[in-house]
Amino acid sequence: MPNLKPLVVILGPTASGKTGLALKLAKEFYGELINADSRQIYKEMDIATNKLEKNATRDTVEDEIVYIIDKISLHLLDLINPNENFSLADYKRLALQKIEEVQNHGKLPILVGGTGLYISSIVDNLDIPEAPPDKKLRAELGDKSTKELFNELQNVDPLSAKTIGPDNKRKIIRALEVYKITGKPFSAQQKKGKPLFDILQIGIEIERKELYAKIDKRVDKMIEAGLIDETKRLTKRYNPDLPAMSGIGYKEINSYLRQEITLEEAIQQIKWRTHQYARRQITWFKRDERIHWVKNYKEAEELIKNFIK
Repeated sequence: MPNLKPLVVILGPTASGKTGLALKLAKEFYGELINADSRQIYKEMDIATNKLEKNATRDTVEDEIVYIIDKISLHLLDLINPNENFSLADYKRLALQKIEEVQNHGKLPILVGGTGLYISSIVDNLDIPEAPPDKKLRAELGDKSTKELFNELQNVDPLSAKTIGPDNKRKIIRALEVYKITGKPFSAQQKKGKPLFDILQIGIEIERKELYAKIDKRVDKMIEAGLIDETKRLTKRYNPDLPAMSGIGYKEINSYLRQEITLEEAIQQIKWRTHQYARRQITWFKRDERIHWVKNYKEAEELIKNFIK
């Protein structure tokens, strides 16, 4: 698509090494990174969302919090507080603004993350349904358990249920909210538009056994880095029942802090839930035949060299 500006997407399951690969590519091809991870948009939630593992420093540039990693900028992290609302439409709007800004500076934008809908909103230029947040409806839905909400979503919108999975309470509530406001399934309203960019999608291919080992090692590092103390701080400031607080890591440590399970059980549950999440990510991405799967940096480098010629 010679008339469209280039955009590179680096994607894959959690713990597959997306950010590390994207950083090396950004150095080689004069790029900047743009986050596509729905968990890293929250302020104060650093350890379980794996921000700190990147050895990043935070800087504020024109009211935007920018992470600097090895002199490479990473945008769209720390956007909102855990008790604030943030929709797919919000993400798309901010991501498009940032992509255009990076391109206008003569740099290559590299979208990096594992949240399929965030990536699809840009790659497929999704026409996202207009359904403004309804605080009363969200409060009613929030009083229900995640299992009850997921069962309800399976009945009215099985495609969204399959995409979101049974654990992401925030996204389940949003899908139900859209359905109840518009009367139509959330999945049926996300129509693809004309391409906005010339896009190269690169996926990281990794053996399942190796991926699980990397996940387990990361979880152990999170505990060592202070996940328990971080969760304590968050629960003092925010309601533990908030959708953001039900994310992998915080939910299990909260159960431990309430003495519902042991620390060993909490750690094992975090690992299992992350394995499940990684499998759902792989299933989502494998449906897209436009993705070029690579096993190492050299393969990704060659793809981009050919792409930007």
